Amino acid sequence: MHRFRFPAPNLSRALMRTAAASAVVAGLCSSLTAHAGEQPASDGTSSWGLGLGVASTQQPYTDIDRDNQAIPLIYFENDYVRVFGPTAEIKLPSLRISDSQQFNFYIVAEYDSSGYEEGDAPILDGMDDRDGGFWGGAKVEWQNELVNVNAEWLADISGDSDGQRFTLGLERSWTFGEHIMLTPRLAAVWQNQDYVDYYFGVRSDEVRVDRAAYEGKSTINTQFGVRGTYMFDQQHSVFLDLEAVRLGSEIEDSPLVDTSSENSVRFGYLYRF
Repeated sequence: MHRFRFPAPNLSRALMRTAAASAVVAGLCSSLTAHAGEQPASDGTSSWGLGLGVASTQQPYTDIDRDNQAIPLIYFENDYVRVFGPTAEIKLPSLRISDSQQFNFYIVAEYDSSGYEEGDAPILDGMDDRDGGFWGGAKVEWQNELVNVNAEWLADISGDSDGQRFTLGLERSWTFGEHIMLTPRLAAVWQNQDYVDYYFGVRSDEVRVDRAAYEGKSTINTQFGVRGTYMFDQQHSVFLDLEAVRLGSEIEDSPLVDTSSENSVRFGYLYRF
């Protein structure tokens, strides 16, 4: 049975909703940047955007309900910084190789919504809550005519999981006419042992008959996604983003998990000032 989660009064839920907004806005901002030729503004002006998104996510925990959320979208960008939801990127000087190739560098900070509360699913009853956390790191993008390549390393700076993850991704956009853009993507995401053990491990004091002790190990997930954007004009746009994640065996083997994948669907509207 699916459920729609209305805003909860506690801070943890608020932060998780905010983090989900990050994923929605990130996909949309990537679409808008690609539509503009993936060239940052050079005239010192700022770009603002407001809108509304809907995100539907299925986590891999056994019998956990699908999470459906309505999310306000806030976007800001200038020559030095890009902010979407709880994710902020500081733009470092780019390296232009040729008219068609360029390396872009960023310092990244974000809030990650990974985690759960024990009441989220029967398999989690009696488990300690696993919190999301603030993450920081760096990202580099290689823009070229064939396919854009990006690499990002992030670490949990809040100390909840002591996790680290490294993402290597490929992405390319195709424009159809003046209004439609389609962007498929593929990425491999390495997560270290601390991350997997924190979110998918079972500690000795959490063991029960149907939940054996489990110590997670580092793993690699594979992400597949496609994003479609329709721009009515330079101000109004809508997007649909579909993503599936093939989980690494170290997550799939957890007694908390009953599937080898997770997925998400995001839809949104943005008005750019």
